[in-house]
Amino acid sequence: MSGILYLVGTPIGNMGDITLRAIETLKSVDMIACEDTRHSGILLQKLDIKKPLISYYLHKERSSGQKIIELLEEGKNIALITDAGMPCISDPGAILVQMAVENDIQHTVVPGATAVTSAMALSGITRRGFCFLGFLPEKNKDKDNLLLPYKNIDIQLVFYCSPHNINDDLNYLFGIFGRRNVVVVKEITKVFERVERGILGEMQIEEPRGEYVVIVEGKDFTSDLCSMSIEEHLKYNIKKGMTKKDAIKTTASERNVAKDIVYKVAIEVL
Repeated sequence: MSGILYLVGTPIGNMGDITLRAIETLKSVDMIACEDTRHSGILLQKLDIKKPLISYYLHKERSSGQKIIELLEEGKNIALITDAGMPCISDPGAILVQMAVENDIQHTVVPGATAVTSAMALSGITRRGFCFLGFLPEKNKDKDNLLLPYKNIDIQLVFYCSPHNINDDLNYLFGIFGRRNVVVVKEITKVFERVERGILGEMQIEEPRGEYVVIVEGKDFTSDLCSMSIEEHLKYNIKKGMTKKDAIKTTASERNVAKDIVYKVAIEVL
């Protein structure tokens, strides 16, 4: 009979956020797979937990995962932890879970702290939930492919940012989404936790340090333009100098409706 894979959440800053169930699980398993054995060793030492450690990090997920699967098939119970927070959430783990599914290995989660939900609670932005997109890709082309589908939705977009990229990321988000309310949360649960509120295009972080969560407010469709009829909206954009084609595209975007709907009106009135 195979063992069980436990996905265990660990503190994202404050050691007091480790759960009783997480401690019990880490004490009960045969082995612990971790992103950085030295980093996790500090946590386990404070908890007085002594278990064999297996290195499992981003660039070795497939090869290390195969070794973990073999141990699980031998009947070993293994906990997976990352440096902070929940495995699989912008951290290694998803590939291992997929491998567990493929090999019919039992797996379960031991919930813990996550920066994304904590930041949303601190933000005070409550309109229509949120969409978590993690870290932005390195290449601009990949950034555009990720962000553009979300340009015209009215729910909050949440990102993780490193201190090295925070200001560049804020500038890039402004280039895609324009002026919108933004909340930047720093070092959640730690001594220097801080929440800053501002506008994309104006927000810049001085002397960035620590990890950041950035929350961009969803597109606001309550503007005066949307109080117009589609016909009036089209004529308004054409008066601004747009071609018929561009006016249809822009009007659809500004109203968050399909272009076909605007096109049908344009045929009748333009």
